[in-house]
Amino acid sequence: MANQLRLIGGEWKRRVLRFESVAGLRPTPDRLRETLFNWLMWDLAGRRVLDVCAGSGALGFEALSRGATQATLIEPHRAQARRLQDNAQMLAAQTRLIVLNQTAQQALPRLQREAQPFDGVFLDPPYALNLWAELAHQVDPLLSAQAWIYVEADRPLDTLGLPAHWTLQKSTRVGQIFAGLYRSIHEQPSALTTDG
Repeated sequence: MANQLRLIGGEWKRRVLRFESVAGLRPTPDRLRETLFNWLMWDLAGRRVLDVCAGSGALGFEALSRGATQATLIEPHRAQARRLQDNAQMLAAQTRLIVLNQTAQQALPRLQREAQPFDGVFLDPPYALNLWAELAHQVDPLLSAQAWIYVEADRPLDTLGLPAHWTLQKSTRVGQIFAGLYRSIHEQPSALTTDG
């Protein structure tokens, strides 16, 4: 029998998502999800979001429930990828949700070629694989100006090797989970030039 969780806000509040029992799949706890979406309250409407390691799909569906226009979910496990599509159908969200049944390392170069930037990214890889730095640097070219990035880990955020121009805006800790909301802020070239 599939596991399940409830969405906590927005259009689909209290709707149930089902997900497979997959090794390493651990949905973001409700308390942390609530904190995250309070942080993002004004940063979801009309935005395109990417969930790099979707798992249960809780973060992507929660973003859609709260006004994101499109969510792309990367999920390598075939049965769980099908479950994500089933949940989209149940919520009549098929046109707003894209599921890529690949590893993040396979999917991110494909998304780079499509050259459609994302306004928000959820980066929550299986802890044991230690993929934060690798995936963060693959995600970076996909970000729109001033994009936000949510990072979740089982170790302090400043040890993850994230890009230097990702600026930590908010952070919290729930039990053994460290979570932070970053902005991708690239230095703008100065408008002032001097002639020698």
